[in-house]
Amino acid sequence: MGSSPGLGTDLPAHVRELCTRAMEGAGVAMFVTGPRSDEMPIVWVNAAFERQTGFAAAEVLGRSPRVLESLLTEPVEAQELRAAVAEGREITHTVRTLRRDGSPVWTQLSLSPLAAPDGTVTHWVGVQVDVSEHLERYAAQVASLALERRERAVLDVVSRSSDLLADLDQPYALRDITELLAGYVVDWAGFYLNDDGLRYAEGVDTAAPPSGRGQRHGRYTPGAFPVAPGLHTTDALGDSAAVTGSVPRVRLVDVPDRVQDVLDGRIEGPVTLDLSATYPQWSASGWLQRDLHHRLSGLPHRPGSVTVTAVPGRRRILGLLVTGDVPDAPLHGLGTEAEAREGVRTLLQIIARRAGTAIDNVRLYAREHRLAETLQRAMLPEQADVTGLDVWTYYAPNSEHAQVGGDWYDVLQIAPDVVGLVIGDVVGHDVEAAAAMGQLRSVVRSYAYELTTPGPVLERVDQLVQGMRIPRSASLVYAALTQPDAAQPEDAWRIEYSRAGHLPPLLLRDGTVTQLDDAGGALVGFGGRSRSTGVAALAPGDTLVFYTDGLIERRDRALRVGLEALVAASEAVTAVDAAGVGEELLSRLADAPEDDVALVVVRIPDPVHDASAVVLSPRSRRWLLPSEPASIGRARHAVVRTCQAWGVRDSANAELVVSELVANGVLHGWGHLALRLFDTGDGIRVEVEDSNPAPPVPTDGHPNRMGGFGMQIVERLADWGWRPTASGKLVWATLRPSGR
Repeated sequence: MGSSPGLGTDLPAHVRELCTRAMEGAGVAMFVTGPRSDEMPIVWVNAAFERQTGFAAAEVLGRSPRVLESLLTEPVEAQELRAAVAEGREITHTVRTLRRDGSPVWTQLSLSPLAAPDGTVTHWVGVQVDVSEHLERYAAQVASLALERRERAVLDVVSRSSDLLADLDQPYALRDITELLAGYVVDWAGFYLNDDGLRYAEGVDTAAPPSGRGQRHGRYTPGAFPVAPGLHTTDALGDSAAVTGSVPRVRLVDVPDRVQDVLDGRIEGPVTLDLSATYPQWSASGWLQRDLHHRLSGLPHRPGSVTVTAVPGRRRILGLLVTGDVPDAPLHGLGTEAEAREGVRTLLQIIARRAGTAIDNVRLYAREHRLAETLQRAMLPEQADVTGLDVWTYYAPNSEHAQVGGDWYDVLQIAPDVVGLVIGDVVGHDVEAAAAMGQLRSVVRSYAYELTTPGPVLERVDQLVQGMRIPRSASLVYAALTQPDAAQPEDAWRIEYSRAGHLPPLLLRDGTVTQLDDAGGALVGFGGRSRSTGVAALAPGDTLVFYTDGLIERRDRALRVGLEALVAASEAVTAVDAAGVGEELLSRLADAPEDDVALVVVRIPDPVHDASAVVLSPRSRRWLLPSEPASIGRARHAVVRTCQAWGVRDSANAELVVSELVANGVLHGWGHLALRLFDTGDGIRVEVEDSNPAPPVPTDGHPNRMGGFGMQIVERLADWGWRPTASGKLVWATLRPSGR
């Protein structure tokens, strides 16, 4: 091709020829157009242009560049190019064009004006560089990064949800998960558990486990839905049909209950529930629709439908995860809308499965824990209310072993004037020892109520134990306390006792300690001869101490030395109540017990001298109470006795607060309750510990039912709070001084 007008006319001819040849042979596509006033006709193209576009030079020379503009795939690109030409400025833009055969190609187009000496633009030079391969690599990198961001976002939500599910003892774990999902993944989320019918759930209630009957939500049966004239029926997929007729009548139509199908495991789901449709009243779909109308009413953009995802357990569907629409910008980096929705659907299924597994685990643990608590309650010591005696009991299993060991005690009201006391120790700390203890305890109880004298009681126990072949040996003391009669007015009480290989009880009187070591004999089941009975008279103010060897036995000292230490500690006791005596002994001897510890302290009240006694003992008390209504009265009596021993005049408020806290533990907890009382100097502090981790919640009560006001009473009388413990929770209350 010849030289083009205006291209370096001041250059020598051979230089212009060299430039033309260079442009013609360049590997980059180039073209030259005329001025805009002539509609920019194409005046020259090189061979590379022909190869890149597929157009021959004869097809484009003399024609307007609109033939090239028509090949642009994006109209916006053409507008930007026209604006640059109109302004006479250079432009570089990456555009996607089509070759003559229709195949796409990405090019970087540079368009530069050539001006005459007077500044008039006479020509435009265009350069096109094929960048398709580069952009494809870039697009692949972007897609890879988007996929990585999507996977990280999903893993982040799954990880945070898993952390929340790991603590399902937290009462609002499910609510926290839905708050994580809402706004970040979907615009609303909620869990529904299927426990005897659907119910909205913020946590897993382990205090009241489900009955397991809740696979069907309601009484609705498919195929029996009465439809009135003009009523529209719609299934969960949104298909509707109008029932019309001139004659009023009711007929039955078959309306699928997709939500119930998910609960029954007939379909995997997830399914879509149309909130504007009509469902049978007693169907799961209808109930869920009505509940969602109420819960979603506060949303600024109420969804027209929700997605229902099954929450599967090991054996059945435990409930549903219900979610609203996906927000406009869900999970930054999820890609296209279709990819985002598919990613959210997968994410919800993962969270639902993990939630189902976690719920199943926590319920399984709760059932096993409740079973263990039931066995523990049946086997651990109990104390009957005893009229006329101050009784304090304590039991602590070795923390390295099970919560039930081989030690036990019983305080039995055998008759109005007879109280039976039993303390025993079965060798070992395992389940077999606990089972042997339970058998032996039942045997002793049976004969204690049948016979009165301790020696014959142990003889009968020996005979039955030998026949039962209980595999563990055991020691015990059985004592019977009898109230005085008219013939013995000088004695307050009388004790008769017999020992089967057990350490002697102690009698504390006016600072002296007597070991009741008469009536000794072999271990239970090894008595080859008759058992004897020891007798001692008791006076007002006397204290009896029954104990197991865990209180005094240590690896670094002989048992005899431990017994001497117990006697010395008993001689130093200054308390004037049974609980105070027990606390002093525990504080001196049981800081680090190596075995189970059982301790029973019985004191004969002394109305004459107790009121004037000087109390030097630690002003703290503790009691272990079974989770049963009788413990409420026992706790009240214990607090009253303690306040009398401490000289606290206003004990009524302490009695009321303890009554409410223990009643709350009995009503909502399980297992045994630990009651502790402290005199802080600024007021009485009460602590009640139970095995239910759920916190106490003050309520306004209800006019038509009892309850709901207990914590309000506590708030009026004390400053209170709670904290979680390893096995449940501890509720504390510090009474305000009178007049506040």
